[in-house]
Amino acid sequence: MALLPAWSVTRVAISLVSVLGLLGLRLAGADRDSGSVIPAESRPCVDCHAFEFMQRALQDLKKTAYNLDTRTETLLLRAEKRGLCDCFRVLH
Repeated sequence: MALLPAWSVTRVAISLVSVLGLLGLRLAGADRDSGSVIPAESRPCVDCHAFEFMQRALQDLKKTAYNLDTRTETLLLRAEKRGLCDCFRVLH
């Protein structure tokens, strides 16, 4: 019967030491990292980053669409010119 209370006390003591050790490590880590934390007021929010990313993506899409449109017009003009040149060869 004497072993049961001794085991309970040991188990509580081990749990208490473990909890205190984890808290000590967490507090030690907080001191080390606190110097590199940027205040919330001075850093942009996630939505702002997403908006900027979407703006850049839209600009890239506009450039790509313009380039494709220009390339398509160039190819169509070449095809029309080729067709006209072929017609002139047949007439002459």
